[in-house]
Parts: sequence; structure tokens; C-alpha cells
Amino acid sequence: MNIIKNIGSADKIARLVIGALLIVLALMGTIGWWGWIGVVPIVTALMNWCPAYTLLGIKTCPTDSAPTPSN
Repeated sequence: MNIIKNIGSADKIARLVIGALLIVLALMGTIGWWGWIGVVPIVTALMNWCPAYTLLGIKTCPTDSAPTPSN
């Protein structure tokens, strides 16, 4: 399976922060065991790939191809 990067830098930072926040709140007992779902956004951020984005055709990272001159 060919995994193509589909997560941009702002999206990656947001996933890391939200995932870490959920895990910390779960460890403190504030939100319960379901806070461990924060592992999912952290893993997808570290992989730079989100399977849901692939299914929905979303890509938040910049395109790899350079723009062509319009001469």
C-alpha cells in the first residue's frame, strides 16, 4: 500500500496538541478512559497520513509539484 502524505504542518500541530490534551485529561481522571482516543490523532500526525482524509479526498499539506510558468 502506498501511503501519500496528506497532513499539513498546521494540521499536524493541532493533532499533536489535541491528542496530548485528551491523554493528559484521561490520566488525570477528568474525562474518563475514552480520553485515550487521543492516541489516534498523535499517531496520524506522526505518520503524516490520515486514513479518513484519504477516504474523503482531503489533503491539508501543500502540493509536491511546483507551479508552471505562464509564458
